[in-house]
Amino acid sequence: MALSIDHIVLTVRSVEKSLTFYEQALGMRREIAAGRPAAVAFGAQKINLHQVDQTFEPKAAKPAPGTADFCLVTDRPLEEISRAIQAAGASIELGPVSRTGARGPMTSLYFRDPDGNLVEVSRYPD
Repeated sequence: MALSIDHIVLTVRSVEKSLTFYEQALGMRREIAAGRPAAVAFGAQKINLHQVDQTFEPKAAKPAPGTADFCLVTDRPLEEISRAIQAAGASIELGPVSRTGARGPMTSLYFRDPDGNLVEVSRYPD
């Protein structure tokens, strides 16, 4: 019955630091609107950012910074993604490595955002 993921929520220590990181590391767009969580958008999806001391309701039972592990898909060369991630101050923890995603074989890089969330960026073969 589910068709796709619209957004995910990350609980972060600093919304501003996370906005800047995702803009610089992965080219996401900052979205700020009164009365709504700050977010970074990409394609037809977004990541809402809830500051740990200013969360929105409803929320996860035990929201905490650094507890997420998620995968994003790119169509850019992973070498380009790696350079952008490192320029934003993060280190590549693993990769490129072969993985299997929702659509089959892919190649992935792993790094951590400022809160310690594990972020995987993957590319499917052309």
